[in-house]
Amino acid sequence: MEIDNELLCLFSADIDEQNGSYTVTIPKREVEKGEVDDNGVYRVAVLRSNTPADRSDQDTHESQPATDDDSGPPVDVGDRRRVEIEDIGEQGDGIARVEHGYVIIVPETEQGDYVTVEITEVKQNVAFSEVVEQTVEEQAVAG
Repeated sequence: MEIDNELLCLFSADIDEQNGSYTVTIPKREVEKGEVDDNGVYRVAVLRSNTPADRSDQDTHESQPATDDDSGPPVDVGDRRRVEIEDIGEQGDGIARVEHGYVIIVPETEQGDYVTVEITEVKQNVAFSEVVEQTVEEQAVAG
């Protein structure tokens, strides 16, 4: 699957029925980040999830088989990435975003930090990592 370079955010959400209409709720963090304007009009793509947890929730629809395209997470366990911590999550961990808004959780970091991380766990819409190096050049610029 090809994803447009103009993609502003990527997240998973349930479709809710409300008074005969259906609603997809955009997470507050996507609006607060500044990429999505709460008064804007946007194109929305709905993709069937192929994760086992999501398939168990689908009692009336048959799941499509997973394919070997590039629609999975943009990172693998063991990958190293240089990232900027853009936000702090509810649990106090740093949040970095990479290709197409994919989230990497980075413990023991602060917003604005630049770090090199090693990916320790990968899920469909989030990865977990450990800091392997604090990037000095960005520290000097930020401080």
